Amino acid sequence: MKIRIFHTGTVCVSPSLPFKDKEKDPNPVQMTLLSSYGRRNRVWLPVSAYLIEHPRGRLLVDTGWHREISPEGKYNRFAQVKHMGVGHFLLNQGVVPQGEALVEQLAAMGIQPKDIDYLILSHLHTDHASGLRQFTDAKRILVSREELDDTKKYAVRYAARMWKGVKFDPFSFEETGVGPVGRSLDLFGDGSVELIQIPGHTSGLTAVKLNGGGKFVLLFADGGYAKKSWEELIPPGTALDEKQAFHSLEWIRQMSMNEDCLASLANHDPDVRPSEIVLD
Repeated sequence: MKIRIFHTGTVCVSPSLPFKDKEKDPNPVQMTLLSSYGRRNRVWLPVSAYLIEHPRGRLLVDTGWHREISPEGKYNRFAQVKHMGVGHFLLNQGVVPQGEALVEQLAAMGIQPKDIDYLILSHLHTDHASGLRQFTDAKRILVSREELDDTKKYAVRYAARMWKGVKFDPFSFEETGVGPVGRSLDLFGDGSVELIQIPGHTSGLTAVKLNGGGKFVLLFADGGYAKKSWEELIPPGTALDEKQAFHSLEWIRQMSMNEDCLASLANHDPDVRPSEIVLD
């Protein structure tokens, strides 16, 4: 099994969004460009996605940004507002250089959306689901039922226009005892690909654990934003449920420190570079 890490552009946010500021504890509105706090010291972070070459097919985890946010490969505020709405633009902006949209990088490898057997969405926030409409030809597009429920209960946190016309294949976590709340799904029934509920940032946030040769790779999406998140137990600053987010981060830390962990990857870690990992 091979795991290829892609960077699909970058996202610009207040530093307290990826790493909770315990001293000032700003709310999401204060992290936007509407406040001086939200404008200060903003950071650019990579937006990752993953291609998994598995004996049962090609798996893609998340889609990264759509080309629409950077039509010419440069920062374009008007294009971003049109793509994701004013509220989301005020919280995070993005740039996708030419050739870096995920669909473009896959095309350069000879892979078309119709060649993807499973597209797994860790969750449906803008920088993870922006490119969805470019992958409508994927054979199955998986997202947890809890995440879909969140898009209705907390609609302001999502930009539903990003998946207009997309046919989801919702999945349900099972009571397996795996993960911080004991709920997961063994995708192929052989233990090689586990979809694990790590709630907090969103209710249906999904980590992907890939197992092979006695080792594993953990893709923990926005359960933390970088290695220092689990090393120092710094949860995201925009958690839907802060207690759950911290509990999930503790589990991520435990898994990341396991001697069998070959790699533990957050979607926005600036220290993680595009590369390939092989699991026997």
